[in-house]
Amino acid sequence: MSMHEEGLDRRLALAKSVAEEAGALALFYFNKRDTLVIETKRDLQDVVSIADRNVEALIRERVAAELPDDGFLGEEFGYVEDASGYTWLVDPIDGTAPFINGMSTWCVSIAVLHGGVPVVGVIHVPCDGELYASAAGKGASLNGIKLNVDPSRTIQNGMTGIGCNTHVEPERVGQIIAALLGMGGNFIRNGSGALMLAYVAAGRLVGYYEPHMHAWDCMAGYCLVKEAGGDYLSFPTEREALFNGHPVLASNPTAYADLVAIHSH
Repeated sequence: MSMHEEGLDRRLALAKSVAEEAGALALFYFNKRDTLVIETKRDLQDVVSIADRNVEALIRERVAAELPDDGFLGEEFGYVEDASGYTWLVDPIDGTAPFINGMSTWCVSIAVLHGGVPVVGVIHVPCDGELYASAAGKGASLNGIKLNVDPSRTIQNGMTGIGCNTHVEPERVGQIIAALLGMGGNFIRNGSGALMLAYVAAGRLVGYYEPHMHAWDCMAGYCLVKEAGGDYLSFPTEREALFNGHPVLASNPTAYADLVAIHSH
């Protein structure tokens, strides 16, 4: 086994265990959110911010304790330079709107980059008890069962995830949805881009498109999709680019050209 492969195995194992631990902490906040609002005399937005920060802090501590030379970029606490060639990208709670509103479609997203490519991708969905895991060349799995995208699913006979946020003009979102419907497709949005990417890997969605996402939201999902046999739009990973938003598009090979056409439209 090469050193890189050994490094991958170690990081995949750590990402999985950390994702489960982080998910358990996030779930504690989720289940206690109403009580916490009363106890802290804060609103739900504050409570989810506290949960976000504490969950990311837990992940950072675990990674730093085991792999102190690895870099780290999270949504909450900024960037730590790597000395090992590996950088962790973490969104502690992706899908804060569902989280606040008591819905299950939020997740913990953990990716590891090496040479600018996502080589580990783990997404934990605590409410549903789902752990998606992948590593370069090792395939993707959901709770230990191998995932493969289904090429018989198309834009027309499957569902496509669409994401939007304040960085995207409402008119643009309307155009995207109109284009998809015009192709005979249908769309879904569940409030978590990371989770919808995991659903692409699982074959639940044929594809996912969002005009503006950050690296920490999409890299775990990208690794999952690739390892399940899908395609994704390249995302610049030079240091400066990691902080900027970029279009995110991933799908099974059958739907890819159609989604790229909507993106380019």
